[in-house]
Amino acid sequence: MRFDNVLTRMLGVRYPIIQGAYGWPGTGTSAIAAAVSEAGGLGILTTICYKNPDQFAEDVKQAKAATDKPFAVNFTLMKDTKFTNDWHEEYIRITLDEGIRTVFTSAYDGSVIGRRFKDAGCNWIHKCATIEHAVSIAKKGADAVVLVGLEGTGYKNPNQNTTLINMTAARRLVPVPLIAAGSIGDARGFVGALAMGAVGVYMGTLFMATREFQAPDKLKQKIVNQSILDSDYNRKIYGQDHGGRHSLACGVIDSVPPVQTVIETLVREAEEVMAELKSWGMAD
Repeated sequence: MRFDNVLTRMLGVRYPIIQGAYGWPGTGTSAIAAAVSEAGGLGILTTICYKNPDQFAEDVKQAKAATDKPFAVNFTLMKDTKFTNDWHEEYIRITLDEGIRTVFTSAYDGSVIGRRFKDAGCNWIHKCATIEHAVSIAKKGADAVVLVGLEGTGYKNPNQNTTLINMTAARRLVPVPLIAAGSIGDARGFVGALAMGAVGVYMGTLFMATREFQAPDKLKQKIVNQSILDSDYNRKIYGQDHGGRHSLACGVIDSVPPVQTVIETLVREAEEVMAELKSWGMAD
């Protein structure tokens, strides 16, 4: 199965699989990002998880030493916090100086940062939670948009829709490539997102349950052992509070393998799903 599409060509990657941007201290670093990129996806370093720009600059070098494949940097913008455009200034300079070709902005309007990178010839992708914001940021020049479904975690929005509605409805309204996010954790979710109109998938919880992710084993086992039938947990996910926890993708995750194995399995099983559909006369 070939995964040559507008996103893989834009990013310079083998598979349209993107690692979620982790904002907790020590998590969104080269340890996970380089592993995802080396395996054929796109890894992301997240600026807000570093103590200072010097630590970030050192980790960019570590990522480059660990892989010669492309990786990206995420700039998270939060209203009424220190994480503003000005706070990111030194991180922006380092990212440009290091020649990183793809950046993500997330949460609030990322156009100030995004346009600076576009002017430098880089790809700018914005991550948001509502179709309204996806339409708005596309008009401001984003090259692609990650649209997070209600099933995902992170900051919630009262106007947030599910991943299914995001992909099928927003595809009619957003003129730039859409990347699906929100509880996609296996090959069927991957293929389903592509069928709904996404050009790729953005996966956070799946890569949390890997050996390379820098978090205690206790957290990883929580993902593996989380019951999808747990109504209390479901209410937390669908509530309006800040996520900061694993998503309902946990329902299809049952082990903690290396990143390479995760991506190899995802691609192999996606090919099997497509072969199954073809056998039913539903795909070429």
